[in-house]
Amino acid sequence: MAPFLMTNPFEIALLQEIPTPSTFDERCYLAANRDVAEAVAAGRLASGRAHFKKFGAVEGRRQFAKQDELVTCENFDEARYLESNPDVARAVERGEFPSARAHFEQFGLRESRPQRRVSQVPAIRARKLDALRPLLLDPEKPLEKSGKYCFLDEATRARDSLDDEIPISENSYDQETVELIESCRDGLVLDVGAGFRPIYYSNVINLEIADYPTTDVIGAADSLPFKDASFDGVISIAVLEHVKDPFRCAREIARVLKPGGWLKCCVPFLQPLHGFPHHYFNMTHEGLRTLFEPYLTIERQEVNPATHPVWAIAWQLRSWAEGLPPKARKSFLRQRVGDLIAYPGPMLEQAWAKELPVEKQFELAAATILLARKPQAPMSITQEPQ
Repeated sequence: MAPFLMTNPFEIALLQEIPTPSTFDERCYLAANRDVAEAVAAGRLASGRAHFKKFGAVEGRRQFAKQDELVTCENFDEARYLESNPDVARAVERGEFPSARAHFEQFGLRESRPQRRVSQVPAIRARKLDALRPLLLDPEKPLEKSGKYCFLDEATRARDSLDDEIPISENSYDQETVELIESCRDGLVLDVGAGFRPIYYSNVINLEIADYPTTDVIGAADSLPFKDASFDGVISIAVLEHVKDPFRCAREIARVLKPGGWLKCCVPFLQPLHGFPHHYFNMTHEGLRTLFEPYLTIERQEVNPATHPVWAIAWQLRSWAEGLPPKARKSFLRQRVGDLIAYPGPMLEQAWAKELPVEKQFELAAATILLARKPQAPMSITQEPQ
């Protein structure tokens, strides 16, 4: 571990932040909240700030950390100046200025123009992955041009029905997870299925099937490309419902944990169907326990504020309402809690039940039904389906 301590100092790069009235930035807020940007562009909202004041602060919305810096004669960079000043880029393309530098010297310095900051992430990633290399099953594995490791082959992509249109999954760590990460400053933590993380940590290896800006290793959770006992901790938040074999993934997670290493795992129970890119299994707390009991000592299980039943109820009702045509939606929103907890049979005749689209019925169903038939020439029970 000595080389690791010397070559990978603990660092943090802030990519997104929770805005306050004093730190709010319109451009950064709209960039991080596409739905708000679309509403502003369509004229349904006056501005991002208007949304932030009415909804964003309550909803815990984030904004990108400011990506620009003030340009000076010492730090001027042609490409980064053009990136932050699209009007200048257009003027240069039209031939109104021979270069961004010419605009800066004539106007930009006086106007206090910005330019794009140099991201800290590539340098932090390089040191992190250099520390990770001895822990790879294949230590000779070359880095991709992006500076990341890729272990996801075409066969795995086809098996898991992966494509290039995987939606962005963005979530912050809760305070307990942050404290666990910070307790391993001199080690490495694996985040299995990390998605996009608003804060980039030098000691957290972000593994994903998709190449997000914060991804370090592209790979599958059921075939981790690391040696046994490599990590001080493993994070798996809202991932195991999206894999076809959660039992195999659990074995892999336990395998790469060091003796005494910790696991923090969260899996939905009553959340509706949601795909990143697919959704296979929800679990009871007993089911989650069953995954890891053979390998790890379970210290506690809990429901915290972020996984409280109110979120499940709100998600179900909101998604139901959003799926209805206007007239049926209005009727549905007039229902009281007392109406909705009555015997459900008569409700099936209500417009807000009958007009719920089939895709919404699958998303919110109490249960789904499958009918199947065995082939005339059945495959062997040991034969893998094509």
